[in-house]
Amino acid sequence: MSNKPAKTAQLHRMVMDHHTCPYGIKAKYLLESRGFAVEDHHLTSRAETDAFKTEHDVQTTPQILIDGKRIGGYDALREHFGIAKKTNGKSYRPVIAVFAVALALSVSLSLGLLGSVGVRTIEWFVAFSMGMLAMLKLQDVEQFSSMFVGYDLLGKRLVPYAYAYPYLEALAAVLMAGRVLPWLSIPIAFIIGSIGAISVFYAVYIQKRDIKCACVGGSGDVPLGFISLSENLAMVGMAFWMLISLMG
Repeated sequence: MSNKPAKTAQLHRMVMDHHTCPYGIKAKYLLESRGFAVEDHHLTSRAETDAFKTEHDVQTTPQILIDGKRIGGYDALREHFGIAKKTNGKSYRPVIAVFAVALALSVSLSLGLLGSVGVRTIEWFVAFSMGMLAMLKLQDVEQFSSMFVGYDLLGKRLVPYAYAYPYLEALAAVLMAGRVLPWLSIPIAFIIGSIGAISVFYAVYIQKRDIKCACVGGSGDVPLGFISLSENLAMVGMAFWMLISLMG
């Protein structure tokens, strides 16, 4: 009995010395993962690619044909297989990813260094979350600040605060993770967390505004709402907890 797949597909994609089309690679993988034997045709120069587009009256490559019928490019192939098309709408995925990784790191450190999960795990979780969110903001402070001044009550009146916010959040996170210089980390976390919580509550629950949150920097499209409020309240709570621990 032959092990050759019964289904075949033709794939025309750019494979050049200095550029290999990423969508062509993904299309080949998707076809093979669905049991297709792929006739992989490489377009090895810009002239060859342009000639192929003109001949087949298409605008882009890769191009996929199944049983002689043109399916189209990578997105069309995904649609052909019933895979949901990726959307660029609002999503909590970026911030959920941050919290999930921060939690995993916190639990791992707790088990590895302390042998159990406890209060220190929560401290690390909040600190790591703050640090990773600050890192995302620091990737493009200019874009972050433009979004931030749209709803932050202090940022609207004091623009330099919008530029300083990611650095302050990062500093507080690093210091709190190691319980270093609490006299500095506690007031920073309390001040920026309090202002942030009030600003989010006012914008979302009083003004009823539907806007993007700057919590993951300017590249994300996270809705301003409960999660944003929770992030700021966690900073305030962390400041209070460290103060109580320091006094105790």
